[in-house]
Amino acid sequence: MYGRCCTTDLETRCSSVNLPWRPSTYYKVAGVNTTLGPYTKNLCGRQYPVMTSYPPMTSCTAVSGGPIINCPVPSYPVMHSCPAITPRPPINCPVVNPCSVMDPCPTMDPCAPGTSNRIALFSRYTPGEWVESNHNNYKQSDCSRHNAEKLREDTSRLIQDKAQLTRKIQNDTSANIGQRVEDISFWKSELDHELDQMIMEIHALGQVKRRVEKALEETDAHLQMVQECLYHREKRMGIDLVHDEVETQLLEEMRIIKCIQERLKRGIERAAEQLANNRAAQHELERDLCDKCSAYWIDDKAHQMKNTSDGINYYCGIEQVNATISNPGSWLKYTEENILRSQCERAASSRLRDELEKLLAATSEELWKQFNNVNLAFTHRIFEIGDAKKKLQMHLAKVLQEIFQMECTIEELKMAIRQKEAPMKVAQTRLEERIKRPNMELCCDQPQHRLVCEVYTIDATIQTLKQRLQESQNALQLLVQTKSVLEYDIAVKANSLFIDQEKCMGMRRTLPNTPRLIGCTQLNAGHYCARPPPEKKPCNCGCKGKKKVT
Repeated sequence: MYGRCCTTDLETRCSSVNLPWRPSTYYKVAGVNTTLGPYTKNLCGRQYPVMTSYPPMTSCTAVSGGPIINCPVPSYPVMHSCPAITPRPPINCPVVNPCSVMDPCPTMDPCAPGTSNRIALFSRYTPGEWVESNHNNYKQSDCSRHNAEKLREDTSRLIQDKAQLTRKIQNDTSANIGQRVEDISFWKSELDHELDQMIMEIHALGQVKRRVEKALEETDAHLQMVQECLYHREKRMGIDLVHDEVETQLLEEMRIIKCIQERLKRGIERAAEQLANNRAAQHELERDLCDKCSAYWIDDKAHQMKNTSDGINYYCGIEQVNATISNPGSWLKYTEENILRSQCERAASSRLRDELEKLLAATSEELWKQFNNVNLAFTHRIFEIGDAKKKLQMHLAKVLQEIFQMECTIEELKMAIRQKEAPMKVAQTRLEERIKRPNMELCCDQPQHRLVCEVYTIDATIQTLKQRLQESQNALQLLVQTKSVLEYDIAVKANSLFIDQEKCMGMRRTLPNTPRLIGCTQLNAGHYCARPPPEKKPCNCGCKGKKKVT
């Protein structure tokens, strides 16, 4: 009963004591068994079987006013770091907890100083155990050093291999980026060259288009001139208002001009459409070139990065971000399609320029040919009118001369008629006087017959002269009418001549010559080949001032 109380009190005190060190830690490190022998004695001199291993203790709380005593030591665990060392088997009897053994000595105080000495004996070891512990420590040290040395050598080789692999991967990556930079540089130069060619082609086509527009403006002035010529020729008078060769050529010229205008308008529309296509291709080239400049600058910057470069940093998870939208095949195909599209548009633009040049030359030649035909018709008509006018003037002069002579003849006839009055009076007076003869003296003698015959003769003469006078007057009247007709016809011819020679040919002489009809002079026509340096749009990629590929 006393022993049970002692053990209970001892356990309570041990659980309430704070130890300055943990015995279990010492025994785990040393690797020794906590066995002191098969038996020990208590304070009363009685022998009790001693346990070979103590259960682990959780904690010991401090008891105020109580002495610090040793707590039971936990058992020695097996170490797995060195497989050559095996735990020592216990040499004592089966484990018996001394605290559970009833002490028959009722006078024993577990808190007495003797009790602390007895408990301290439990931590003692034998020399053999000490030697064995040292050997075990040696073996464990050798094993640990061997494993550490092997691990260190493997680690050194691993570091070298990984460093070499890292350098190789980095060099390969740098080589790939460098190759990529070269590819971008090559296609960038191709795009730049193609963009220059496209800009020059746009400039050339624009010049040809302006020349066609200028030619169309010139045809408007030419058409207005032809219409004014037709309008002025409608003011011709009388017989000169005829559908002559000039009018036929003018109508043909107007038809040709309208046909040429339609062809020029279609050419301008095609040129405007082609210019739009060229500018669209130019925009795609500029956008692709701008992207190439940005990509070249970025990849060149990445290619020049080293382990000692500034600005390098960790970006966790960046390798999992897939922001790409193309692969090398689609990337190359995109640039090739842009260049191919630009080349196709340039070829179409060049063909269109040639067609427009041929159109300008053909329309100019056709228009100039018809212009010359109309001028020749005008010249011939003016010559005809002038010749007719001269002839009319000649006939008018003759008619005037004839009128003058006829007037003189009429005066002579009148004078001749007046001159026949006196002989008629004499003859009639003679007859009158002879009628006064008396009786048989009224003889029809020869004088009587002669006087009668004279009177009839003079009268017939007067009647003849009067008839001739009437005829002369009628002829004079006809001559006067002819004179009026000739004068009117001469006036008509003068009016027609003024219209054709002064108004129509005066306008046609002010018409631009052949080079202006085709939009510009022949010298300027070849100036589109001497193209000015292409003006590129500013790149918004931020590549200005960056490294340029050489």
